[in-house]
Amino acid sequence: MEFHEKIKKLRNDLNLTQPQVADYIEITYQNYQLLEYGKSKPSFDTLVKLCRCLNASADYLLGLKDFNER
Repeated sequence: MEFHEKIKKLRNDLNLTQPQVADYIEITYQNYQLLEYGKSKPSFDTLVKLCRCLNASADYLLGLKDFNER
């Protein structure tokens, strides 16, 4: 599973909307959509905020581990 698929799955598992996640990680809704559609990659700061929001490890989101350790 790729990064954009993981963040979408985790978001759905937490019953969060795209605008809610975008607001939490302090980016625009449109920029979040680009992340979730695989058209953009997050900055380091955005990755950290995504990990906190989605309760996921960076290793999992980046594909370094096959399971989420959080």
